[in-house]
Amino acid sequence: MRFKRLNHAKIRLLLILVLIFIIVCLFAIYFYEKFSADTLLIKNIKVDSNAALLLSSMHQTATKNGVKEWTIDATSAKLLKNKNKVIMENVSIVFFMKNLKKIYLSSKHGTLDTKTHDMTFTDNVTVRHAGYTLETEILHYDPKRHMIYSTTHVRIKDHDSMIDGDSLKIDLNKNRTILNGNVKGRFSENSDFFKKNL
Repeated sequence: MRFKRLNHAKIRLLLILVLIFIIVCLFAIYFYEKFSADTLLIKNIKVDSNAALLLSSMHQTATKNGVKEWTIDATSAKLLKNKNKVIMENVSIVFFMKNLKKIYLSSKHGTLDTKTHDMTFTDNVTVRHAGYTLETEILHYDPKRHMIYSTTHVRIKDHDSMIDGDSLKIDLNKNRTILNGNVKGRFSENSDFFKKNL
């Protein structure tokens, strides 16, 4: 049996056809994968070089000797690299007192030391407890003494009265509040300020 010899033009044409076929197959596979599979699109990626971890929300509870001391929530949190510090936004925290009562605190910003559990709350800080509302711009929490304190102006209000001071300490173990510096207020005969402790 004799085979015809292919000339150079026919060989070239055959190679071009094979190459076109391969290219068409590759495009077909690409478009099939692109449009048939569920594609995960990641948009608005932000890189923070100071953060070791970014959280879209945060929830943490602290206990001491099996007793719950506080529970904290934040809408976002950023753990800073090599600083043992968490920066929080839209903070909400519940402090638990020894008499089983609770103090509710909220603020726009907050920081938490991940080793010591010291905390600082800033910007529209509000504390609510037993019908009272405390307002200040900076408030601190000392976990060793289980104490809330502020060295900036504070105002405590109930439904009829209010009292201002330059600094404040709230001992959560003893249920005791101490105001210092230019303490003044306006009191109503219906006020509970002198009937019960904060």
